[in-house]
Amino acid sequence: MTYHLPAGKALGGPYIVDVTPEKAGWGHSSLRVLELPPGGTHSFEAGDSEWIVVPLAGGCTVAATDDFGQETFELRGRRDVFSGVSDFAYVPRDARATVTSAAGGRFALTGARCTRRLPARYGPASEVPVELRGTGNCSRQVNNFGAAGVFECDKLIAVEVITPGGNWSSFPPHKHDEHRPGEESVLEEIYYFEFAGHGGIPGLGYQRVSPSGPGRDTDVLAEVRDGDVVLIPDGWHGPSMATPGHHMYYLNVMAGPEAERAWLICDHPDHAWVRDTWPDQPVDPRLPLYT
Repeated sequence: MTYHLPAGKALGGPYIVDVTPEKAGWGHSSLRVLELPPGGTHSFEAGDSEWIVVPLAGGCTVAATDDFGQETFELRGRRDVFSGVSDFAYVPRDARATVTSAAGGRFALTGARCTRRLPARYGPASEVPVELRGTGNCSRQVNNFGAAGVFECDKLIAVEVITPGGNWSSFPPHKHDEHRPGEESVLEEIYYFEFAGHGGIPGLGYQRVSPSGPGRDTDVLAEVRDGDVVLIPDGWHGPSMATPGHHMYYLNVMAGPEAERAWLICDHPDHAWVRDTWPDQPVDPRLPLYT
């Protein structure tokens, strides 16, 4: 199994990224990235999955239609992932969705297989909690638009992380590949990356995933660039390292078989002590990039 998919290696149909449970070899998490030209439109069937449509660059209209009627949402979006939080739209399972963009843009479709049908809804940017996590060179910004406890879904968890150039995030390394009630949940995870360029030079970073035990042998050390994807079925993941001078963005999509929708993690025992140093350091003054 190839866990690092460089840009262009996860193409599928109209999508520049098309990760399905079948392609990933797991049971729940999906990610599609759609690019539309000015005036472009695209329709898709939700099927047995729930979806959140979130603009990465540009704005769009999302229309969700099912046996209960049609809901249409105007998403203002944003210039790019480094300029602001975006609004978003929730598309329930068994619906048909149409995404239309007058000016064109790039849009993420984050998905998870689910059983409950929830209503189609609009998520305003003003209600997305922006969290500063870690301190010092472990400082990062988390946009919790689709986090458990923030926005209701059946199975889907989705957040955005921005790591200033030179910092490490997803650190200490952590995992969520065992069912331990109240302590750890089983979640398949997708990382999708974008980087801020500097002086016309594209950015890059590095992603590490290491085996967490017998039968959980995912092992990745990848140089990641714009549009790259890393699949994490199991294992300790982190750090995610941003090279100096280039802010790093990644979109996390998670889902799993647990009855409770919860992000419960276990830190790597060799590195968990790093958290104890955070109260003695300031948060990186470059954060938040925006609120």
